Amino acid sequence: MELKDIENFKNQFETNLFFDADIKKLNWFNIGGKTKIFFKPKNLKELKEFLKLYNNRGKIFVLGMGSNVLFKDNIYKGVIIKLSKNFSAISKLKKDTIIAGSACTQKKLAEFALENEISGFEFMYCIPGSVGGGLKMNSGCFGTEFKDKLISLQCIDTKGNIKIIPSNKIKFKYRKIELDENLIFLSATFQGVVSNKKKIKDLMDNLTKKKNNSQPSKIKTGGSTFKNPIDQTTKKAWELIKESVPENVNFGDACISEKHSNFFVNRNNASFDEMNSLINFVKKNVKEKTGISINLEIKIID
Repeated sequence: MELKDIENFKNQFETNLFFDADIKKLNWFNIGGKTKIFFKPKNLKELKEFLKLYNNRGKIFVLGMGSNVLFKDNIYKGVIIKLSKNFSAISKLKKDTIIAGSACTQKKLAEFALENEISGFEFMYCIPGSVGGGLKMNSGCFGTEFKDKLISLQCIDTKGNIKIIPSNKIKFKYRKIELDENLIFLSATFQGVVSNKKKIKDLMDNLTKKKNNSQPSKIKTGGSTFKNPIDQTTKKAWELIKESVPENVNFGDACISEKHSNFFVNRNNASFDEMNSLINFVKKNVKEKTGISINLEIKIID
């Protein structure tokens, strides 16, 4: 990959662009090698100019909070883009409508909705990810998903063209939306319901309590590893894993959380191969014991 013009771009814009940057500290698993280019644009102009210059010469991956990804230990031969805090603005458009930047955390969006007495965003308080990541995954928990609140999303393609896509033009699936993979989400507009602050706060507290009682925290994990196989059984992925896999199984430092069997953990310094071996072992055992195929919710990036 020719990088001379990218170096010139870095110097011209005095921007946060680095070559051969470490990936490990950019994700919750703390696993990964390096990326050829790491770019953290300060604003939309920088992002637009970079995309025009880069001109699809290699892979592009947009990283949110890093809570749902597993990187390989080799070199990512492309550019990893992480939107800066200038892409995290949030504001109220109408009494029940909010627009939030992709780099805004889902927790912050839920807190903003609480302060403005807008209900419907309580579930986001429990999801450790960005708005952009939530859009990409159609994230959800406790019976509500992004699709239920989304009015439209604003994005930019890899040639620097900005687009607005209404939610009725998007095909939503469980933990997935069907849109061009090359679109970079900039912001999204959501609609909730005007409510009482105390009711909203009580629901947020209740959901948080449920989450803390069942899910591990403050450990190196990617969150739910597998999707729930909703078209094959009423059982959750964690139930299938619990009845199919020994509790103390591990591959090096890659192991399964004692608190939640669908949360895989980097106990200390696990490699990608160790975590991937654990993933494949669990998938194989669930299939052999139950006849049900489970598919990854986390994204493996190579």
